[in-house]
Amino acid sequence: MHAYDASWPEGFHRERKRLLSLFPGKFIDIQHIGSTAVPGMSSKPIIDILAGVESMAVAEALAEPLCRSGYTTSAEFNLTLTDRKWFMRWANGHRTHHLHVVVHGAEPWTERLRFRDALCARPELAASYVALKTELAAQHASDREAYTHAKEAFIRSVSRAA
Repeated sequence: MHAYDASWPEGFHRERKRLLSLFPGKFIDIQHIGSTAVPGMSSKPIIDILAGVESMAVAEALAEPLCRSGYTTSAEFNLTLTDRKWFMRWANGHRTHHLHVVVHGAEPWTERLRFRDALCARPELAASYVALKTELAAQHASDREAYTHAKEAFIRSVSRAA
Protein backbone atom coordinates (compact mmCIF):
# COMPACT_ATOMS: atom_id res chain seq x y z
CA MET A 1 0.00 0.00 0.00
CA HIS A 2 1.10 3.53 -0.76
CA ALA A 3 -0.03 6.73 0.89
CA TYR A 4 -2.56 8.70 -1.14
CA ASP A 5 -0.92 10.52 -4.03
CA ALA A 6 -2.62 13.73 -5.18
CA SER A 7 -1.33 13.03 -8.72
CA TRP A 8 -3.63 10.00 -9.15
CA PRO A 9 -6.67 12.03 -10.31
CA GLU A 10 -4.54 13.84 -12.89
CA GLY A 11 -3.15 10.49 -14.06
CA PHE A 12 -6.71 9.33 -14.56
CA HIS A 13 -7.67 12.48 -16.48
CA ARG A 14 -4.66 12.15 -18.80
CA GLU A 15 -5.51 8.53 -19.57
CA ARG A 16 -9.21 9.33 -20.01
CA LYS A 17 -8.35 12.04 -22.51
CA ARG A 18 -5.98 9.69 -24.35
CA LEU A 19 -8.61 6.92 -24.58
CA LEU A 20 -11.30 9.31 -25.79
CA SER A 21 -9.01 10.70 -28.49
CA LEU A 22 -7.87 7.22 -29.62
CA PHE A 23 -11.39 5.80 -29.74
CA PRO A 24 -13.80 8.64 -30.55
CA GLY A 25 -17.44 7.68 -30.10
CA LYS A 26 -16.67 4.25 -28.61
CA PHE A 27 -17.00 5.11 -24.92
CA ILE A 28 -20.24 6.50 -23.50
CA ASP A 29 -18.44 7.56 -20.32
CA ILE A 30 -15.14 6.93 -18.54
CA GLN A 31 -14.90 7.12 -14.74
CA HIS A 32 -12.12 6.90 -12.16
CA ILE A 33 -12.86 4.07 -9.72
CA GLY A 34 -11.00 2.05 -7.12
CA SER A 35 -8.98 3.25 -4.19
CA THR A 36 -6.98 5.82 -6.18
CA ALA A 37 -10.30 7.60 -6.84
CA VAL A 38 -10.97 8.13 -3.12
CA PRO A 39 -9.26 11.28 -1.79
CA GLY A 40 -6.90 10.48 1.07
CA MET A 41 -7.12 6.69 0.72
CA SER A 42 -3.92 4.66 0.67
CA SER A 43 -3.75 2.26 -2.23
CA LYS A 44 -1.65 0.31 -4.63
CA PRO A 45 -0.56 2.95 -7.14
CA ILE A 46 -2.67 1.51 -9.98
CA ILE A 47 -5.35 3.76 -11.44
CA ASP A 48 -8.60 1.87 -12.02
CA ILE A 49 -10.67 3.11 -14.94
CA LEU A 50 -14.25 2.17 -15.72
CA ALA A 51 -15.14 2.62 -19.38
CA GLY A 52 -18.79 2.32 -20.38
CA VAL A 53 -19.69 1.05 -23.85
CA GLU A 54 -22.95 0.31 -25.64
CA SER A 55 -22.63 -3.50 -25.54
CA MET A 56 -20.27 -6.35 -24.79
CA ALA A 57 -19.84 -6.70 -28.56
CA VAL A 58 -18.27 -3.21 -28.54
CA ALA A 59 -16.05 -4.23 -25.61
CA GLU A 60 -14.93 -7.32 -27.54
CA ALA A 61 -14.21 -5.27 -30.65
CA LEU A 62 -12.05 -2.85 -28.64
CA ALA A 63 -9.77 -5.58 -27.25
CA GLU A 64 -7.26 -5.67 -30.09
CA PRO A 65 -7.15 -1.89 -30.66
CA LEU A 66 -6.68 -1.31 -26.92
CA CYS A 67 -3.75 -3.72 -26.91
CA ARG A 68 -2.21 -1.86 -29.86
CA SER A 69 -2.60 1.39 -27.89
CA GLY A 70 -0.45 0.36 -24.92
CA TYR A 71 -2.65 -1.99 -22.91
CA THR A 72 -2.10 -5.68 -22.35
CA THR A 73 -4.56 -8.27 -21.18
CA SER A 74 -4.97 -11.89 -20.25
CA ALA A 75 -7.05 -13.58 -22.95
CA GLU A 76 -7.55 -16.53 -20.59
CA PHE A 77 -8.82 -14.33 -17.79
CA ASN A 78 -11.08 -12.34 -20.11
CA LEU A 79 -12.67 -15.59 -21.30
CA THR A 80 -13.88 -16.14 -17.72
CA LEU A 81 -15.59 -12.73 -17.63
CA THR A 82 -19.12 -12.32 -18.96
CA ASP A 83 -19.84 -8.78 -17.81
CA ARG A 84 -16.62 -6.92 -18.60
CA LYS A 85 -13.28 -6.96 -20.34
CA TRP A 86 -10.13 -6.20 -18.38
CA PHE A 87 -6.88 -4.59 -19.52
CA MET A 88 -3.74 -3.29 -17.86
CA ARG A 89 -1.19 -0.68 -18.77
CA TRP A 90 2.45 -0.78 -17.69
CA ALA A 91 5.33 1.67 -17.29
CA ASN A 92 8.83 0.90 -16.08
CA GLY A 93 7.94 -2.70 -15.28
CA HIS A 94 4.95 -1.79 -13.07
CA ARG A 95 1.23 -1.75 -13.69
CA THR A 96 -0.03 1.80 -13.83
CA HIS A 97 -3.66 1.39 -14.95
CA HIS A 98 -6.42 -1.21 -14.92
CA LEU A 99 -9.14 -0.65 -17.49
CA HIS A 100 -12.53 -2.30 -16.97
CA VAL A 101 -14.73 -2.09 -20.08
CA VAL A 102 -18.38 -2.71 -19.22
CA VAL A 103 -21.83 -1.99 -20.57
CA HIS A 104 -22.73 1.55 -19.54
CA GLY A 105 -25.58 1.57 -17.02
CA ALA A 106 -25.51 -2.20 -16.42
CA GLU A 107 -24.94 -3.64 -12.93
CA PRO A 108 -21.11 -3.79 -13.17
CA TRP A 109 -21.14 -0.08 -14.07
CA THR A 110 -23.51 1.02 -11.31
CA GLU A 111 -22.03 -1.26 -8.65
CA ARG A 112 -18.52 0.10 -9.08
CA LEU A 113 -19.70 3.70 -9.04
CA ARG A 114 -21.89 3.16 -5.96
CA PHE A 115 -18.90 1.62 -4.16
CA ARG A 116 -16.59 4.50 -5.07
CA ASP A 117 -19.16 7.09 -4.09
CA ALA A 118 -19.85 5.37 -0.74
CA LEU A 119 -16.13 5.37 0.11
CA CYS A 120 -15.82 9.04 -0.84
CA ALA A 121 -18.83 9.97 1.29
CA ARG A 122 -17.97 7.93 4.38
CA PRO A 123 -14.36 8.17 5.64
CA GLU A 124 -14.99 5.49 8.30
CA LEU A 125 -16.04 3.06 5.55
CA ALA A 126 -12.95 3.95 3.53
CA ALA A 127 -10.80 3.27 6.62
CA SER A 128 -12.45 -0.13 7.08
CA TYR A 129 -11.74 -0.96 3.46
CA VAL A 130 -8.06 0.01 3.80
CA ALA A 131 -7.77 -2.20 6.89
CA LEU A 132 -9.37 -5.11 5.03
CA LYS A 133 -7.13 -4.64 1.99
CA THR A 134 -4.02 -4.49 4.19
CA GLU A 135 -5.00 -7.73 5.94
CA LEU A 136 -5.88 -9.49 2.68
CA ALA A 137 -2.70 -8.32 0.96
CA ALA A 138 -0.68 -9.99 3.72
CA GLN A 139 -2.76 -13.19 3.53
CA HIS A 140 -2.61 -13.40 -0.26
CA ALA A 141 0.77 -11.83 -0.98
CA SER A 142 1.52 -14.16 -3.88
CA ASP A 143 -2.02 -14.66 -5.23
CA ARG A 144 -3.56 -11.54 -6.78
CA GLU A 145 -6.75 -13.34 -7.81
CA ALA A 146 -7.37 -14.64 -4.29
CA TYR A 147 -6.81 -11.13 -2.92
CA THR A 148 -9.30 -9.68 -5.40
CA HIS A 149 -11.86 -12.41 -4.72
CA ALA A 150 -11.54 -11.95 -0.94
CA LYS A 151 -12.57 -8.26 -1.24
CA GLU A 152 -15.76 -9.03 -3.20
CA ALA A 153 -18.12 -9.60 -0.25
CA PHE A 154 -17.19 -6.24 1.29
CA ILE A 155 -17.56 -4.43 -2.03
CA ARG A 156 -20.93 -6.01 -2.77
CA SER A 157 -22.32 -5.29 0.70
CA VAL A 158 -21.28 -1.63 0.47
CA SER A 159 -22.68 -1.31 -3.06
CA ARG A 160 -26.01 -2.87 -2.07
CA ALA A 161 -26.32 -0.59 0.97
CA ALA A 162 -25.49 2.55 -1.03
